[in-house]
Amino acid sequence: MQIIENSKVKEKLYIEKLENGLTIMVIPKKGIQKKYIIWGTNYGSNDSTFIVPGESEITEVPKGVAHFLEHKLFEQENGRNSLDVLTSLGVNANAYTTNNHTAYLYECTDNFYEALDEFMDYVQHPYFTDENVEKEKGIIGQEIMMYDDYPDWKVYLNALECMYHKNPVKLDITGTIETISKIDKDILYKCYNTFYNPSNMAMVISGDFEPEKLLKEIKNRLIDNKSNGEIKRIYEEEPKEIVKNKAEQNMEVSKPLYAIGIKDVPPEEKEKVKKHISIEILLNMIIGASSELYKELYDIGNSYSVPSIEYEFDKTYAHILITGQSNNPEELFSMLKKRVNNISRSGVDEKDFERIRKMIYGEYVKEYNDVTSISRMFLSDYFKGINSFDYLEEINTINVEYLNQVLKDVFKEENMIISVVRN
Repeated sequence: MQIIENSKVKEKLYIEKLENGLTIMVIPKKGIQKKYIIWGTNYGSNDSTFIVPGESEITEVPKGVAHFLEHKLFEQENGRNSLDVLTSLGVNANAYTTNNHTAYLYECTDNFYEALDEFMDYVQHPYFTDENVEKEKGIIGQEIMMYDDYPDWKVYLNALECMYHKNPVKLDITGTIETISKIDKDILYKCYNTFYNPSNMAMVISGDFEPEKLLKEIKNRLIDNKSNGEIKRIYEEEPKEIVKNKAEQNMEVSKPLYAIGIKDVPPEEKEKVKKHISIEILLNMIIGASSELYKELYDIGNSYSVPSIEYEFDKTYAHILITGQSNNPEELFSMLKKRVNNISRSGVDEKDFERIRKMIYGEYVKEYNDVTSISRMFLSDYFKGINSFDYLEEINTINVEYLNQVLKDVFKEENMIISVVRN
């Protein structure tokens, strides 16, 4: 196994790529009782048009298949539900689907290897029938309708609709009632066999383990499956411009919700980490808990809680999202744009920059105290082509000049939108 060590957090990453293409990462945590494992495939809701390795024709499947597959994998041919089996062993198991990956996981203090038997069995043995697929459509249909009633979810999706013309990131991960009605067992098997190949998957484990012993245990539970080659994913070209600058919807909320979006272009390979950190620093300077703007918003009674700030990106999309509650979201949006313009004209304050950089570095280091945070972080970053340790190294390479350039390139008023949900 290759060993990558980071002296800043005194952590080691053991990584090995098996002959079948599966990448396994182990982050040992001596003396920690909790154990965490996450097994993911580089397959999310965005991947509905692709060319299967070895084929020449384009395959297009309904929106929502990745999420549908995640639900169905727990159901086994013997009639058991693997989630119930894992729960009976005293482990906390779950799964989730994002735009670019699907992951299965569990955490425990005891019975790790007993749970590993069931865990690796169900992920590697799908069981789909006409009957169980039809039944699942009803269950997922209810989930879709439930999310349609969530103001937090609607304000987020409406923001994406404002920013994106064609990129599937703007679509609900679950699909729609109409799209899932077109899913059948053949589609599920085709997508499973294409995307759940070991060469498209990665596993991350953290806890008190001996990496070599753990790797042997995992290998013993892997079925014989060879790498199937590169999957060609097809996406429509996305214009740089936004669709519209505002969306508004009426729902039952105690106070208006807002999502401010800033559409960006996907970062270049060598700039991914550095740009991500820089945007995080800038967002904290502009509207973070210690910013002048947040203090002003609080003083005038516009906002009483710190907004959530996030930079989301992948190979085909990138955007900033600032979300929260406000008595007057339009006023907040106007003040945010004014603050961005002021910093752009005067340049980033060096002392402010250094203070926030130290704060963010401290938050990065804290993540390494928790096996859950470490494992999820390494898996998500891996599918973006990033080693999570890079964030600890790159943060010290950022200077004021680079920040000012990112501010100028990314925080453009013509790329800003606001989505509001109010009564």
